[in-house]
Amino acid sequence: MPKVRDDEAALTDGIVRLAKQYGRYGYRRIREMLIADGWRVSVKRVYRIWRREGLKVPKKQPKRGRLWLNDGSCIRLRPERPNHVWSYDFVQDQTEDKRPFRMLTVIDEYTRRCLAIVVARRLRSDDVLHCLTDLMSRHGPPEHIRSDNGPEFVAKRVRGWLGRIGVKTLYIEPGSPWENGYCESFNSKLRDELLEGEQFSTLYEAQVLIERWRQHYNAVRPHSSLGYRPPAPETILPSASDLAYAPLRPDQMLADGSPTLT
Repeated sequence: MPKVRDDEAALTDGIVRLAKQYGRYGYRRIREMLIADGWRVSVKRVYRIWRREGLKVPKKQPKRGRLWLNDGSCIRLRPERPNHVWSYDFVQDQTEDKRPFRMLTVIDEYTRRCLAIVVARRLRSDDVLHCLTDLMSRHGPPEHIRSDNGPEFVAKRVRGWLGRIGVKTLYIEPGSPWENGYCESFNSKLRDELLEGEQFSTLYEAQVLIERWRQHYNAVRPHSSLGYRPPAPETILPSASDLAYAPLRPDQMLADGSPTLT
């Protein structure tokens, strides 16, 4: 099992502090300042933390005082507590017959918990609204929700409803997926650990296996950013062995090829 670096939290705090203080500095210059402060750290490690925390050097803006960034730094709004910032995004894959399907992923940026993965052939703004309504009825509304400028997220009905319940929307710059870094990181893990190695016979099979992976991700899978603990280990779920991802066996399939829920 990988060993947790005892200094990871302190190094992350140092990088974030310097990024706030020196908004136009990139990760290489930040690394040199860390070395000057006594750290022994590689460029690769600083860059990994830089990307994980969603840091970047902003493009130069017209002079507008310091209002174009809340604190004049390169840091976007960072999650500080559960339900502070959620983020959501779409992922696409296909079933064995080459028919595409979409996944709507929703995460809590602070806890890293995946709140939902909705799987369907098509997902529209009404589906986004239905998913959010369900999640907020169970978890309460977040203070902010982050996304790209996809039509499903900027739809008038979605924005209007979020505004009425007091949820502030955060839209990332076009062509800047790293600004939605928490969700992008989650989506890359979903693709690497499940989608790239699985051929889904049917949409229903995809729904079952993706939900099984989501539960494993939340309750069992170690997360390096959480000290190699899962996001929700206290959640009452089946045992770790039950949640371990594994392909369905033939005896778990129905006569028409659909999986059975076990």
